[in-house]
Amino acid sequence: MKYLDITYRKMNKVLLLLSALAIVSCTFDDEVDPNRPSLQGVLSEASINQLNNLVVGTQSAMRLGLEIQTTGAGTMARELYLFDADPRNTADLLGANGANLDNNSFYTTSPWRSRYVAIKNANILLDAVDNTSAASDAQKAGYRGFAKTVIAHELIQLVKSFNRARIDVSDPKNLGPIQDASAVFSAVNTMLDDALSDLSRAGSSFAFSLAGFTSFDSPSTFSQFNHALKAVVAVYSGDSSGALTSLSASFMDIDGDLTVGPKHVFSLNSGDSTNPIYKIVDNNGDQIIVHDSFMNDAEAGDTRVSRKTVVRANPASQDGLTGTHQTALYSTNVSSIDIVRNEELVLLYAEANIPGDLAEATRAINVIRNAAGLADYSDANTAAALTTELLHQRRYSLWCENHRMYDLRRYNLSSSLPLDRSGDQVFNVFPIPLTENE
Repeated sequence: MKYLDITYRKMNKVLLLLSALAIVSCTFDDEVDPNRPSLQGVLSEASINQLNNLVVGTQSAMRLGLEIQTTGAGTMARELYLFDADPRNTADLLGANGANLDNNSFYTTSPWRSRYVAIKNANILLDAVDNTSAASDAQKAGYRGFAKTVIAHELIQLVKSFNRARIDVSDPKNLGPIQDASAVFSAVNTMLDDALSDLSRAGSSFAFSLAGFTSFDSPSTFSQFNHALKAVVAVYSGDSSGALTSLSASFMDIDGDLTVGPKHVFSLNSGDSTNPIYKIVDNNGDQIIVHDSFMNDAEAGDTRVSRKTVVRANPASQDGLTGTHQTALYSTNVSSIDIVRNEELVLLYAEANIPGDLAEATRAINVIRNAAGLADYSDANTAAALTTELLHQRRYSLWCENHRMYDLRRYNLSSSLPLDRSGDQVFNVFPIPLTENE
C-alpha cells in the first residue's frame, strides 16, 4: 500500500532539507522546523501543540475524497450523474457498452487512498501520544479515544464502497491482509469499545478542539458520536439488539432536531478547502445532475425533493443521459457535510426495531415522514412492508450522502435499479485498487 507512507516520505523530505541546511550553516544547532516538523519530531516527545496539530490534520484528512466517493457510488446507485470533463463518470460507473470498472482509475483509487490517509494520520497521533511526556494520562486517553473512533469511522466507509478493507495498517512495512466486511465490522466494534474505554478516562474535557463537533467536543459527548457509529455497525451486521443498546447511549433523539450531529466543515480561509459537492446552479460544466427516478418515485408532497434538488433553466445532457434537476443539497461552497446526524440515527432505530417491534419501527418512520411533509405510514403492518418503506425513507433522507449503493447491496436489491441506456450495467461495489492486489 504505497500511499500509506506518503506522510512519512513528505516529512522525511523536510528532515533531509533541514539536514542539508545544517551542513551549509554549520554554526546552527539542528532543530525541528516548527511550521513543517519531521515525523520523528512528532513521534518523540511531541508537545501538546504538535498533538493538537495532528488532530487538525486527521480531521482535515477525513474530508479527502468525499466528492469522488459520493458521486461515484451515487452514480452506480442511479441517484445522480456527474457531468464533467471526464467521460469515465458516465461510462465506466454505469457499465456503458459492457465496460467493467477499472481498478486503477480515480473513482477506485481516490476513495481508498483518502480513507487510509486519515487512518495513517490517526495512527501517527496514537504513536505520538505513546511517546510523549507532555500530556497527562487523562489527556492521552482523550487523544486515543478520538483517534480510534476516527479509524473505525474510516473503515466503515471503506466497507460501504469496497465491501472489504485492510484493518491493520499501523506498520507500513508489514501491512495486514485485506479482510471481508464481517471481519472489518468485528474489528471496528472492538476499536470503538477500546475508544470508549479511553474516553471514560479522559476527564471532563479534551486537550484539543474539534472543528464541526459543536456539542460533541468533550469526552462524554464525543462518546455519543462513538455510540452512534457502534449503532451503524450493529445495524449493518444484523445485530438489532446491539444497535438499540448503542442508540440509547448515542445522541439519537426521536423527538429532537433531525439535523443535529458532527459535521465536516469548510471555509475560504487560506490552507482550508471548500465543500467539494457544492455545485453552482445552471453551470454548464461540472454538475451533479439528479437521476429522474428520484423525482418520479417520490411521494407527492415530499419536501426532501424540493429541498435537495433544483430545476435547471435548461436540461443537462451528456453521453446520452439527460436530467432536468441538479443538486441543491448544499447552499454554499462552505456548507458543512454531515458525518452522521440524528435523522440517520432515527432511521437506524426504525430498522433495528423491525424484527421485534413493528409499532416502534412505524413510530420512528413516521417521525421521518412527518418531517418531510408526509402523512403517517398506512400500508401493510408487516416486517417486509416496513423494510421497503424504511429503504424508501433512507433513499430520500440520505440522498447523495453515500448510502444508497450500500443499502441496495446489503438488501440484495441492486438488480432493481433502472438501466438508462442500452448496454449499461449495474455495479454495486468498487474493485480493490490495483496497487493493493496481494
